[in-house]
Amino acid sequence: MGQTTHVVTAFLRREGRLLLLRRSDRVGSYRGCWAAVSGHLESADPLTQALREVAEETGFDAHRLRLVAAGAEVAVAGTSPDRGWVVHPFLFDLEGTTEPRLDWEHVDYRWALPAELRGLDAVPRLGDALRACWPDAPGLDGEVPAD
Repeated sequence: MGQTTHVVTAFLRREGRLLLLRRSDRVGSYRGCWAAVSGHLESADPLTQALREVAEETGFDAHRLRLVAAGAEVAVAGTSPDRGWVVHPFLFDLEGTTEPRLDWEHVDYRWALPAELRGLDAVPRLGDALRACWPDAPGLDGEVPAD
């Protein structure tokens, strides 16, 4: 892999469902695809960056989040042979019933069961990133189809 970009992905869970965001046409990659909260790793600490991305992209403050797990890194091949990603996945439980306030990076959101990832046009290896921080997520048993 040539250029590798480190990113964080934060899964927000409420009542067994995950917040998924549809990426806008204004982002640099995977336009129109479903994803969890994500962003480039700009600081040395992935957890701090994940919390920053959650606040920016959803309006949810850190005091509403409880870290459940930080998963092992997931390598993702890019759209060309000289491009790749390393995902630092996190799972948070979200308190309260407030809906997210989306920023320019997203055009829609949904609360989905983990098994629903299989049927979505999602960013590559989203199911694997989820499994890295929630290994026993309902409906993710067995092989996750290649994204």
